[in-house]
Amino acid sequence: AALLYGHLQSQVRGAEALAQKYKLQQEALSAQLQVVYEHRSRLERSLQKERGEHKKTKEDFLVYKLEAQEALNKEKQDSMNRYGALSSQHKILKNQHDDVKKQLLELQLQHNSLRLEHRKSLESHSQKLAQLQQERDSEVTNLQDTVQKLREESKLLRKAHLEVHSQLLSAQAQMEEFRQLKEALQKMPGLR
Repeated sequence: AALLYGHLQSQVRGAEALAQKYKLQQEALSAQLQVVYEHRSRLERSLQKERGEHKKTKEDFLVYKLEAQEALNKEKQDSMNRYGALSSQHKILKNQHDDVKKQLLELQLQHNSLRLEHRKSLESHSQKLAQLQQERDSEVTNLQDTVQKLREESKLLRKAHLEVHSQLLSAQAQMEEFRQLKEALQKMPGLR
């Protein structure tokens, strides 16, 4: 009985030691589990925060996208309006250019006609002058009157010729201005 009692006590002490060992392991595992739970909680809070920030960033991006689209549409509309205005102005200038070109052609025709008429008049006057010189002995007084009239007529014709020539130069200057303006309009990127 004493041996059996000693043997049982030995087994009880072994069991208590084993129970103490298991208790310590359980406490260590509980502490580790508590650390894991806390870490998980921090991760969940961090994930929630990230989701909130992601949602806000997405909303901000959508707002930015809408504002950018509106700005782009407004700029596109402004560009179309400017293009329309430039196109209208170009048509007006083109019509003015055509009118000036037509006037220039008319003035050139008039100038050529007057020059031809002037040449014919000079030839006619020269012939008349030669004829009058042959008859000067008998018609000196008439010859002087005729020569004076011819000189006055020649002055008038030259004056008219100079006026037409001046108008031609002015029209050519206007045509050059319209040509430069047309080139400037064609160089504008919006107009192209």
